[in-house]
Amino acid sequence: MKAGRLKQILLLTDGCSNHGEDPIAVAALARNQGVTVNVIGVLDDRQNEKPQGLEEVESIAEAGGGVSQIVYQKSLSQTVQMVTRQAMTQTIQGVVNKELQEILGEGQSIEELPPATRSEVVEVVEDLGEACELEVLVLVDTSASMQHKLPTVKEALYDLSLSLNARTGSNQFSIYTFPDVKHTIRRVIKWTPELGEINGVFSKLSSGGYTPTGPALKEALYAFTEKPLFRGMQDGEDPYEETGF
Repeated sequence: MKAGRLKQILLLTDGCSNHGEDPIAVAALARNQGVTVNVIGVLDDRQNEKPQGLEEVESIAEAGGGVSQIVYQKSLSQTVQMVTRQAMTQTIQGVVNKELQEILGEGQSIEELPPATRSEVVEVVEDLGEACELEVLVLVDTSASMQHKLPTVKEALYDLSLSLNARTGSNQFSIYTFPDVKHTIRRVIKWTPELGEINGVFSKLSSGGYTPTGPALKEALYAFTEKPLFRGMQDGEDPYEETGF
């Protein structure tokens, strides 16, 4: 197998969506378009209980074929790296399992292989994870309750770029924030292989009072068309026109 290109949205939020489309449905749409949606729910270090608003975190990630975690600020950097890499492995395993079924028949997966063969396949999956091209669009909730957490988010994303750039495969990152009054989401860093410029950007971010997670996820999908993600699409054609959104 050759290393391919993996596309991820990494959503960082601390609250329940309260405006616009259902984010779970939009995450399912993203998955159908080949974009994995990972979600990290960020807790205040002083919180003792999980807020009700974070219950949808797991549902969004499940619909988007990704990984979810709820984490305190102090552990955010390690969690961001873990979730991104775990999602890579999960996606590659899904591709490998599909190929195994085509070769060996229905019901075959990595777990069903004999131990020696399984070990070899797992090694292939790990190698592909190191060599694949990775595109990570980071979508940061900057609603009012997230404002004091943004410095921690900034540090976590910088550490993420350092960690992933230690791979042999190429990386592309972009960062968008929401809500934005005019465009739902706001691009703060365009596609780049490194996040070194993140320090100057996060200090200028302003917060909003509502959380349109569904519309933000949908708008984030359009950012991948810069690559482009939707091959054969005509100019002016909406790739989501027939999805009901």
